[in-house]
Amino acid sequence: MVDLSNKASTERVAVAQARVFLKPETLEKIQRGKIAKGDVLAVAQVAGVMGAKRTPDLIPMCHPMLLTSVDIGFKEESQPDQQGRCSITVTATVKTIGPTGVEMEALTAVSVAVLTIYDMCKAVEKGMSFGDIYLLTKSGGKSGTYERGKE
Repeated sequence: MVDLSNKASTERVAVAQARVFLKPETLEKIQRGKIAKGDVLAVAQVAGVMGAKRTPDLIPMCHPMLLTSVDIGFKEESQPDQQGRCSITVTATVKTIGPTGVEMEALTAVSVAVLTIYDMCKAVEKGMSFGDIYLLTKSGGKSGTYERGKE
């Protein structure tokens, strides 16, 4: 692991996103609360928060972090794309005050959230897929601000 003992603590924020692609019928069942395992987005939200908190247990070189905030949001796209798939975009905003960034925590949060959506809906549709998993922004620390598309 990288030695952080000489790094200054600063406010650090990272925002990541991921998308799950699914059939319109599956999205409609999620929206109407007709998935047998329960409220899909509520469970995925909790799973995303838990994923952010457990990142150092999953990614070997990540430092344990005291996270000050984890926010998980969802945007549903009901209009099917050219392949006939709808999508749910998951966004995670993770904050801390510390000597290292929270990019991995944000990326883990969205990954765990989309995996949870899959788990809860797999009885209805096994062909769901994931994509567009990436860091949108990060701020704080010596390297400053990063915005996707402006690098």
